[in-house]
Amino acid sequence: MTALTDPKFSEQRVDLVKPISFVYMIDDIFDVYGTLDDLTLFTEVVHRWDIAAAAQLPDYMRICLNALNNVINEISFKVYKCHGWNPLLSLRKAWTSLCNAFLVEAKWFASGDVPNADEYLKNGILSSGVHAVLVHLSFLLGQDITKENVELLDSNPGIIYSTAKILRLWDDLGSAKDENQDGHDGSYLECYSKEHQECSVESARKHVIQMILDTWKQLNKECLFQNPFSQTFTKACLNVARMVPWMYSYDENRFPILEEHIGYLLHDSVSM
Repeated sequence: MTALTDPKFSEQRVDLVKPISFVYMIDDIFDVYGTLDDLTLFTEVVHRWDIAAAAQLPDYMRICLNALNNVINEISFKVYKCHGWNPLLSLRKAWTSLCNAFLVEAKWFASGDVPNADEYLKNGILSSGVHAVLVHLSFLLGQDITKENVELLDSNPGIIYSTAKILRLWDDLGSAKDENQDGHDGSYLECYSKEHQECSVESARKHVIQMILDTWKQLNKECLFQNPFSQTFTKACLNVARMVPWMYSYDENRFPILEEHIGYLLHDSVSM
C-alpha cells in the first residue's frame, strides 16, 4: 500500500503481497526451522527449479516450494498476457539469489563463523528480499520493459540496491536490539561491534545511522536524475525506503503510529 498509493494499482498491490509473504516465510525456514542439510537441498532445488526433487524435503518445505512455483508461474502468465513479456527467468533468478543469500547466513551462524561487517552487509542486502520483491513489482507494472532494463533489473541496480541497504540497516538496528525469535541470523550492528570493540553500543548505532543517511543520498540521486525505469517504479522504490523507519522502529509507540499512518493510506474508508 505504501509503495503503490494510486488506487488504480489495486491489482498490482494484491499480487505484490504474494512475493512479500514468501520472503518472510522462506526467511523463517532458513532462520528458525530448517536443518543445514535440508536448507542446502532446498536451495539446490530452487537453483534447478526441479520441483519433483522437493519430494526429498520435509513436508513444510515441499509445500512452500510448490506454492512459490505456482505463484511465480501465475505472475509470469499475467505479465505475459498483459504486457507481452515472459518474466519467468528473471523471477526465478531473483529467488535463486535470495535463497543463496539465506543459505550463506545459515552456514555462517551454524558454524559460529561470524563474518566481518562488510561481508555480512553485502550478503544482507540480498537477504533483505527487497530485490526479489521489486523485480516482481517492476514486471507487474509492465512499464518500460526492454531487454536492457530486464538485464539491469537482474543485476540489482542502484535504485534497488540502495532501497535494500536502507531496509537491511534499519532492520538490523531494530532486530539487534529488540526482535524476538528463536533463530539467529545476525545483524550488521553485531558484526561491526565485534570488529570495533573499542566502540560503545551508542557509537556503533550512530555509525549505522550515518550509513543510512549516506545511502539515502545515493537513493535520492538515483531518483532525481534520469534512470531507465518508469516514474511509477522509481517512486515505489522511494516509498519503500520511506516506509522502512516506521516498520522498524522497535518501541512502545510503534504500533499506534503504524495504525495512524495506515489510516491515512485508507482515508477514503476511515473516519477522519
